[in-house]
Amino acid sequence: MSPRHVVLVHGAWHGAWCWAALQADLEQRGVASLAIDLPGHGSSTAAFTDLHGDASSVVELLEQLASRGIHDPVLVGHSYGGAVITEAAGRFARVGHLVYVAAFALDRGESVISALGSFGRVSNALDNAVVQHDDGTSTIDPDRARDAFYGCCSDEVVRAAVARLCPQPAATVMQPTTGDPRERIESTYVICERDQAVAVEHQRTMATRCTNTISFDTDHSPFASMVGETADLLERIARDAR
Repeated sequence: MSPRHVVLVHGAWHGAWCWAALQADLEQRGVASLAIDLPGHGSSTAAFTDLHGDASSVVELLEQLASRGIHDPVLVGHSYGGAVITEAAGRFARVGHLVYVAAFALDRGESVISALGSFGRVSNALDNAVVQHDDGTSTIDPDRARDAFYGCCSDEVVRAAVARLCPQPAATVMQPTTGDPRERIESTYVICERDQAVAVEHQRTMATRCTNTISFDTDHSPFASMVGETADLLERIARDAR
């Protein structure tokens, strides 16, 4: 039996482009994947929205896949994308597995900001990299992006990624989720032990909310710094989720 499709949801300031190396590896293994640009990110020409709007775009993609007979995909969220997949899977019943990659595995009623407040303050490199703007968006200081996101990546990968980072609307981290799909969908949390964007202590707290946990000795971006290992994990889940 063929493996399930893998649907990839990027985090804040990123786009579908960040998954390219991982998708190439998955393709070689015979695992089909799709990476979405959330509204206003990457090649999307849509206006920025909030968490619920981002989740709606993922639900729309899942519905399109279902209309083509592609059911119960593995839904993967990175960083802020974890909040998005949580909200999306709460609205769309047929998801085979949830994977949180250094991501916000929120409980019902939590937002990214409220979760961070409840977990307690932990300083990291991202704190100094975020630049707030009067229009309600933030950007990443390119000189500090490597320390925040790509500390274990090659210079080539870092240059390509930093050039593609885009603004992020504040509304996305303020809105609470409306459900907890992990009550009915198996989930895996990937802890990134050298992360300087989402505190490792916070990741460990959120990992307890998931069915399974795995740790990678890497930075915030294992899809770029540990491509093979990340593909190994997703391939195993895609094949075992049948």
